[in-house]
Amino acid sequence: MQRRDFLKSTVAVAVAAELGMGKAQAKVPAHNWGNYDYGSGPRVIDRLNQGPFPQYPPDAVIPTDEVIMTTTSTEDVVPNFGKGLVTYITADSGTDEIKSDNISQAIEDLVRFPLGQQLYIRPTWKEVQPRPGRLEMPDYLKHVFDLAKKNNKRIGLRIQMCAPDYTHDAALPDFVLEKVPKVDLVLSDHESSASAQRYLKNPHSRYQPRFDHPFFQQAFKELVGQLAAEFDGNPLIEFIDTFMYGFWGEGHTWPFGNNPFPDYLTAERTWTNMLGVQLEYFKKTPLLTNTQPDYSRVGNSELVDRTVRSNNWIRSDTIFIENEQIEALSNRPPWIAALLEQGLPGKPPDAGAAHEGISPAENIIAHVIDIGANYWSLWNFHQISAKNLMNYYQTYPTAFDRINRRTGAIRTAAIWG
Repeated sequence: MQRRDFLKSTVAVAVAAELGMGKAQAKVPAHNWGNYDYGSGPRVIDRLNQGPFPQYPPDAVIPTDEVIMTTTSTEDVVPNFGKGLVTYITADSGTDEIKSDNISQAIEDLVRFPLGQQLYIRPTWKEVQPRPGRLEMPDYLKHVFDLAKKNNKRIGLRIQMCAPDYTHDAALPDFVLEKVPKVDLVLSDHESSASAQRYLKNPHSRYQPRFDHPFFQQAFKELVGQLAAEFDGNPLIEFIDTFMYGFWGEGHTWPFGNNPFPDYLTAERTWTNMLGVQLEYFKKTPLLTNTQPDYSRVGNSELVDRTVRSNNWIRSDTIFIENEQIEALSNRPPWIAALLEQGLPGKPPDAGAAHEGISPAENIIAHVIDIGANYWSLWNFHQISAKNLMNYYQTYPTAFDRINRRTGAIRTAAIWG
């Protein structure tokens, strides 16, 4: 995707849509997150009493109470829940994105890559549930789970309902596609760039199902229930991405100008109900919702709002496009974790690509730190391999070490008793 072209087109389409939509559709708009009232946050339970404990008479609680230890900071990276660098095992293209003649060994190398404290996989619905009634994980996912357990690493997971980079197969299982009507997508008049042709060549990116169809909703609820039975509270799982509309589950079908719904209210109601199903089933494992602006008019801002109000987390699949995402991530409530997916270039480090002495990789890392992310993706865009990641680390060790120490860092600074 050409990000600059996307930015220009997004603004143009948004303005045109606002002028033509009027108030009748009651679209829930995005809002400014600064000073927005999200409440007081989750109730903390099973926590050690932090005090304060008055020390001096007549109010002394414990007469001898005092600070008994102060800790020093460390340059070591301490893995912990809710933080860390995330090694991508698969992303947009499944195992086709892993550049190796030996996929099994390449996955093992990625799991053992020392910078990554967490792992990430993004299979399709068809891969994990080819038939109704139960989950059937493919061999490569079983391999990832086995290696994660052996290497004491946890997994983040997204199930794709649309995977435009899977050119060999649809993301939805056949038993859904056979029962649910599909709507052809039409290229926006504003989008004629060469990057748009990428989606025109893949027949599986040219349509979207009627998500509001009763059979789809029934099958979706069954899938979420099975996923929750397997993964909610599973000690191997760090987080689960919520299902969102469109490509990769990000919440859009750019560069197409339409969506499969008859009107905005139907789209928003469908997706808020689907989020509700996930919130109903997942009570222990955090859910992450993408902060994607509502390019395709399906209710994204409402999904993000409900995610935060339920004390779940957010993510972004880029930081260099929309100001809405930057603002939301930067001003999120302090109890909401954020994951930044910002892929490194899918080619070896190039000194000639630096701007004012700053390489693209260093620029990415600096801006991920700027918004206070808890997680960041270790991912070479469409060129996944441990060797590629190591090449970038060896070229820019200072930047990688900095984000590894800073991302979601926590430390007990003082202890009293």
